Amino acid sequence: MPSWFGRASASFVFCALVAAVSLPLSAYAVVVRGTVTDPLGAAVPGASVKLMQGKTVAGFATAGPDGSYEIRSTAMGRFLLLTSAPTFTPGIGQDFYGGRTDVLTKNVTLEVGSVKAEVTVTATGLSTPVQQVSSAINLVPFSALQERVGVVDDLRQSPGTAAVQTGQYGGAVSLFVRGGNSDANKVLIDGVTSENVGGVFDYGIVSSTALDGFEMYRGPNSVLYGSDAGAGVMSFTTPRGGIPRPVLNYSGDAGNFHTYRNEVTVGGTRNRLDYYGAFSRFDSSNALPLDRFHAATSAANVGYNLTANTLLRFTIRNGVSATGVPGAHDFYGVSANAKQGDQNLYSGATVENRHNRWHNLMRYGIARKREQYAIFTAPGTLLMVPSFYGPYPDYYGNTVTIRGANGYSATGRASFLAGTTFPTGFDQSSLRDELYYQSDYTFTPHLIGLFGFRYENERGSFNNPANFQFEKIKRTNYQYTLQFQGDFKSRLFYSFGGAIVRNNLYGTAGTPRFGLAWVPVRPGNGFLRGTKLRANAATGVQEPSLSSEFSSLYRQLSDVGDTASIKAYHVRPMQALRSRTYDLGIDQNIVGQKLILKAGYFHNQFNRQIDYVDAGTLKNVFGITTNVAYFYGAVLNTLAFRAQGFEGELQYAPTNHILLRGGYTYLASVVEQSFSTDAINNGQAAQNPNLPGVPIGSTSPLVGQRPFRRPPQTGFFSALYEQKKFSTALKGAFASRSDDSTFLSYADTNGDNTLLLPNRNLDFGYAKLDAYGTYTATRHVTAFVELNNLLSQQHIGPIGFPALPFTFRTGLKIRVGGDQ
Repeated sequence: MPSWFGRASASFVFCALVAAVSLPLSAYAVVVRGTVTDPLGAAVPGASVKLMQGKTVAGFATAGPDGSYEIRSTAMGRFLLLTSAPTFTPGIGQDFYGGRTDVLTKNVTLEVGSVKAEVTVTATGLSTPVQQVSSAINLVPFSALQERVGVVDDLRQSPGTAAVQTGQYGGAVSLFVRGGNSDANKVLIDGVTSENVGGVFDYGIVSSTALDGFEMYRGPNSVLYGSDAGAGVMSFTTPRGGIPRPVLNYSGDAGNFHTYRNEVTVGGTRNRLDYYGAFSRFDSSNALPLDRFHAATSAANVGYNLTANTLLRFTIRNGVSATGVPGAHDFYGVSANAKQGDQNLYSGATVENRHNRWHNLMRYGIARKREQYAIFTAPGTLLMVPSFYGPYPDYYGNTVTIRGANGYSATGRASFLAGTTFPTGFDQSSLRDELYYQSDYTFTPHLIGLFGFRYENERGSFNNPANFQFEKIKRTNYQYTLQFQGDFKSRLFYSFGGAIVRNNLYGTAGTPRFGLAWVPVRPGNGFLRGTKLRANAATGVQEPSLSSEFSSLYRQLSDVGDTASIKAYHVRPMQALRSRTYDLGIDQNIVGQKLILKAGYFHNQFNRQIDYVDAGTLKNVFGITTNVAYFYGAVLNTLAFRAQGFEGELQYAPTNHILLRGGYTYLASVVEQSFSTDAINNGQAAQNPNLPGVPIGSTSPLVGQRPFRRPPQTGFFSALYEQKKFSTALKGAFASRSDDSTFLSYADTNGDNTLLLPNRNLDFGYAKLDAYGTYTATRHVTAFVELNNLLSQQHIGPIGFPALPFTFRTGLKIRVGGDQ
């Protein structure tokens, strides 16, 4: 008995000691758990998951039958997950912070074959594999922007889009998505709304510095983003630090046209902190007189983990630029002595928390956009020209011959800003403060609900002393969003929701959206293994721009107290611009995931768009005669047009070193309704006396014609070859002829329309080819070269605005610090 009791006591004491030691170890262990799935959400049992801290394996687990895993480690600090499984590409996760006693959920998505997993946030508001979304979306990666100056060329590397630049470096760039207006796109920078009040955004002054790539969403998404997401959504993000040792990168290059650029970035992590900062300066004289451009960009992204599941993040991006504004040089033969300066600042502070299935995010964001435009001296030659009021002094360019792509031409001298005294100019501002809250809950792995609230305080001003215009506006807007997404058996994916937008100007609007994606054939390595069918229906809403509100007929009548005309003609305040769309598409893996085809049909309807009506039409057609208030006319919500078409993309990766992409879009767009001056007079529309019987839309397209600057056919291609030390790429963008106007009504020395040309196919088509190359001499030094516009085409921009000819840049990138 004593012997047995002694052995039992010893065993008890031993177990107690083990428990005493193991309990603190368990209590002070970081726990990382989650689920390993393929891009369609199906479990990947048996996957190997390693928790890495630097080069040390801090923990290891094997996924169970349901794909779940759990790793416990006594280490603390920054980690990342390495995941692998047979037939899948190994996955390297983003680094994260974990402290002792923290429990983190890190789900892993592994990609089949050689194409890496891509995740979108813009489509659903949640990190979702692209293979699960029904939306048409393109992701431009960080690597595509490494040696670029801006983003214009990469905007063209997507189906359904047309980027139009009116000029050379620094010239304004407009983006038309699936035939929509250029101001119908929501623009986000690190989640902060960044377009002007009313949607205007100039992509021509966006530097590639401090961009971690961007997402291009095609179609309305006002459910998540409210006003201005009427045709698409553009989302830019700033990189974040990701390695323990700080890394400093310097890039310097130079090229023809007195072009040079310098860029410095620094980034890293330290325990709970990650940080990234960047600065660049770019200068060019361009190829036209008085068209020098320079831009300076600075950015920072700093994150701090209060706990492993609660993250604070601060981002800021500031761009300052100045460019000459020579105007439509081909119309005048001389450059205007003008300058435009922009100061754009975007910043956001975000707190984000994840607790098991519940995720909450709150962001306060600001956008401060200011623009100054000035003409310093009178351009051209002073002449006395005939007018209705008698001889009139004005400034004219040289005698030029204007030739359109449609074969029509005109010769004459065009007027610079009739009736203007010099120097002159204006300034305007667009300011926004935004508060966004999002709460989403994963009810099951197959159902997620999202609630969002957005508050906007918008202010704007326009000051033009020459015309005694000093306008100010203020809008307070609210948005409420409810959305659900999920799947059935990792085959049928759905997303549906709606939003209520309350805008200070146009009132309340509802915006539903619905999307389905069905995968009848799961991805695999065989022939035709992987088929996804997708369908979407959505509506979008857009608030009128500041200039539209300032010049609206209702506001002008109100400003002069003409309530009689408001009542008699039922004139209403500016309304919301509306859009609705449906699209159908297929994503087909042809040879495994080496050869992939994406194709689709879209049908967009844009209603209540902006029409311009001049003073004469207001008087002669509508009978409104209120004094000089309508000398410059007014705008109305009376334009409607349709845009439908086909878009396709083909991607082929024959080896791990070669990637080929190509795309094509056919756009059929037509103006259905318009009360613009040209359209309301129809057969009485503007005509060139040298082209009798040919109606011309001088400022707006006529009913039955295409909207301006939207080519019916666009395309792109890219060929990338990459080795360990060397890479090269050839990229191209193509566009057919498009409708446009010279906008030179009553602009010739004889005071008539002899410089107007027919709208149809007025803008030239083009083929723009660019080549890039890099060579990594050492781990610290990389040389690169960029050859732009190899064919030296002059008609990449709209008529009157010559593009840059062939340009080159070459330089070095130097890396200091960081891990090997």
